[in-house]
Amino acid sequence: MSKGKMISSRVYQGNPAFNYLPDGDKYFLAGEKPKYKFNVIGTGIMGQEHIRVTMLEGRATVNGVFDPNEGSVAGAKAQFAQYSDDELKVHQSLEAAVMDPDVDGLIIATPNYTHIDLVKEAIKSGKHILLEKPIATNLQDAYTIYEIGEEYPAVFQIGLQYRYKPTYREVINQVKGGSGSAVGDIKSISILEHRIPFLDKVDQWNKFSEFSGDTLVEKCCHYFDLLNLFAGARPVDVYASGGQAVNFVGYEYDGKTSDILDNALVIVNYENGVRASFNLCMFAPFFYEELILCGDEGHLKAWEKEDFLPQSSAGTGIDINRGDSQPSLRITPNYPARIQATGHHGATFMEHIDFVNNIDGIETPTATALEGLWSIAVASAAQESIKTGQVVKINDHLAANNINI
Repeated sequence: MSKGKMISSRVYQGNPAFNYLPDGDKYFLAGEKPKYKFNVIGTGIMGQEHIRVTMLEGRATVNGVFDPNEGSVAGAKAQFAQYSDDELKVHQSLEAAVMDPDVDGLIIATPNYTHIDLVKEAIKSGKHILLEKPIATNLQDAYTIYEIGEEYPAVFQIGLQYRYKPTYREVINQVKGGSGSAVGDIKSISILEHRIPFLDKVDQWNKFSEFSGDTLVEKCCHYFDLLNLFAGARPVDVYASGGQAVNFVGYEYDGKTSDILDNALVIVNYENGVRASFNLCMFAPFFYEELILCGDEGHLKAWEKEDFLPQSSAGTGIDINRGDSQPSLRITPNYPARIQATGHHGATFMEHIDFVNNIDGIETPTATALEGLWSIAVASAAQESIKTGQVVKINDHLAANNINI
């Protein structure tokens, strides 16, 4: 029996307080039976969140995992056990996980430098793919993956999930909705991220540009995706300044010395005249993000903050000021608590809703392989600018990497 359109009960489903109810007496609390099965490849902190979000979303389930690190597999099992009494299949090889005949989709959440080889292996299956960001550590590999994604016959979704954080999603609604932009035509964009350093990883791969692609690729591709999205045009040139001032200075692991940026200022100019900037500091004692959009009809400021203090001022907010032309707005965007808790480690509930919707053939605003490529194009141009001290022309940067798009 169809429920028709009802307020989502996912925030109640799975609540142990309702375990006393026989299954036959559950209607509002009864979730859809999973119709898809996924394998998660890479089960570190990001892969484990993909497991958690898959199970919470409910229309798919996790069938199996593959990760050569025993600790990561143990963590995956613990996450899965919170949602299911079934046994989680542990694959002994990448090939077995990719070609598993029981699954419909693959979620790839492995270290950045492995993406290119994993994608080449994963596409042999023809299964739906959710590939975590960044799509690759360099522009040439990103272009190869873009070409693969463009021709791939199944879903090929890129995990640029900041589009799904409640603050940014509501900003997108405000400026790209059907009723027009809340600030008119956007003329300038500013994004700031001040946060704690990178967390530890297995083999500490995220401390070395060789494996991560460096900070502007690894972490900040999310923000360059947002700049591109709000600008609504192709980037023309990039100028950046940055360096390694505090974090991991002199840190050595396996004979290598850490060389990743921990601060940067980036300016991007777009074909339609929009000017954008990005400000990064990775040695702040909290998490703070800020987006400012200035248009010809108003000003929008959005922020998220987590400061770890006992009397926390953490939270989200959007202020839209339109002077005396239209009402101004103050918004506090949030999801229900169980959903809001996702997204801190790489996977969001809303992103998974769209992954399943994409599989169902429903059009969604998920990031495409092309958008994933453009996020890397801006990031890699910024890092090239830091190295050379020069403005990097995007067309020249693409041509130098034998790319024509």
